[in-house]
Amino acid sequence: MEYMTDPVKHTPGHILCCDCGVPISPNPANICVACLRSKVDISQGIPKQVSISFCKQCQRYFQPPGTWVQCALESRDLLALCLKKIKAPLSKVRLVDASFVWTEPHSKRLKVKLTIQKEVMNGAILQQVFVVDYVVQPQMCGDCHRVEAKDFWKAVVQVRQKTLHKKTFYYLEQLILKYGMHQNTLRIKEIHDGLDFYYSSKQHAQKMVEFLQCTVPTRYKASQRLISQDIHSNTYNYKSTFSVEIVPICKDNVVCLSPKLAQSLGNMNQICVCIRVTSVIHLIDPNTLQVADIDGNTFWSHPFNSLCHPKQLEEFIVMECSIVQDIKRSAGAGMISKKHTLGEVWVQKTSEMNTDKQYFCRTHLGHLLNPGDLVLGFDLVNCNLNDEHVNKMKSDRVPDVVLIKKSYDRTRRQRRRNWKLKELARDRENTDTDDERQYQDFLEDLEEDEAIRKNVNIYRDSTIPVESDTDDEGAPRISLAEMLEDLHISQDATGGEGESMMT
Repeated sequence: MEYMTDPVKHTPGHILCCDCGVPISPNPANICVACLRSKVDISQGIPKQVSISFCKQCQRYFQPPGTWVQCALESRDLLALCLKKIKAPLSKVRLVDASFVWTEPHSKRLKVKLTIQKEVMNGAILQQVFVVDYVVQPQMCGDCHRVEAKDFWKAVVQVRQKTLHKKTFYYLEQLILKYGMHQNTLRIKEIHDGLDFYYSSKQHAQKMVEFLQCTVPTRYKASQRLISQDIHSNTYNYKSTFSVEIVPICKDNVVCLSPKLAQSLGNMNQICVCIRVTSVIHLIDPNTLQVADIDGNTFWSHPFNSLCHPKQLEEFIVMECSIVQDIKRSAGAGMISKKHTLGEVWVQKTSEMNTDKQYFCRTHLGHLLNPGDLVLGFDLVNCNLNDEHVNKMKSDRVPDVVLIKKSYDRTRRQRRRNWKLKELARDRENTDTDDERQYQDFLEDLEEDEAIRKNVNIYRDSTIPVESDTDDEGAPRISLAEMLEDLHISQDATGGEGESMMT
């Protein structure tokens, strides 16, 4: 008979703490955790309250020695920034874990819970958890300080256009607002023939110049002026100036091309009408409906000017209108516009209704005009034209009248306009009484030209009731589908109306 014996189970022994006598598992220090923590504080030397700088204007935190970084609340970037504030004391211990403790967003406090380990008496490793309180102190960064001063700038972009109408500038303003190109500006100043954009860095100004070259036909010159220098460190302080010139042609201008340029564009007539100015100049020949696009380089190589000022527009009444079915095209002719219809009309000035003097002309507005309609145009017969290209043309090649656009009741259009545009916040040097009329002309151009509307953010005006897309006289209007809602943040979850998260 054999005896079965149970296997021996070895259980760890217990010892008594040398201080308090509590049974504990053996450890290198032979002291319980409570007594060890009472004798040794591994978080000693690590500050429990630290200040961190925050710029309320740009919502950025200061990262020593001299940079400002954008960090969201309780993000990894902000946690790394907080740990760098106590990097030196943390180098003496082992960081196990770090996390945020939730605080109110407007409390100006950030709490970070740290878990650290450190080897203490006789090789024993002690772990401790504690909270570091970060006090958010407001401090304006250097960039925002320059913005508020409004006098400090490193670069300026001077945009100029040598014309008496501001249609191109109004269009350019909407493009700047749509793509947010005004956000880095220190100041925007309006003068009589253009705008000045001030920047804190040359890179922002160069970005603005590149944007202008992509949106409107321009040319520019760059210059810089030495402000100060340090011969010991070989550093220089410059102020840069970018002079940007926009082509002096606006929408609805009548121009006269040089013979060489007209031939290169498909043997089109020299007298043309500018129907649109975007990144190129869009021209149409009112006699043949031939269209051509001229970029900035071509214009500066073969410059031409506007023959008449917008104030010289006269009102005509259509006496007779007929559509031209067969359009004779010469050899090498360019593209023909599909959006316009060629018409032959007899018109008479509304100021000469007591006479029987009428004018005959061809127009690209044949699809819009009917007998009895009012139309705006230029009278080239009774106009003193001072242009080198016109003076060399044969008299039979110069039309008597060039019709520009159909005329509608402006007062009724303003009353029924249920949309609006945003404007740039800028300093105005002097206000011209003609600015309001030019702005209304630009708004009417937006209603009439769908191609321009695609590049502009149009907002619905809630104060004007919604009506049909066309009014009684058939004036073009903007549909609700093309309008955006003008958003306003009325109440914030953290407090009162429009209150910021960090104040």
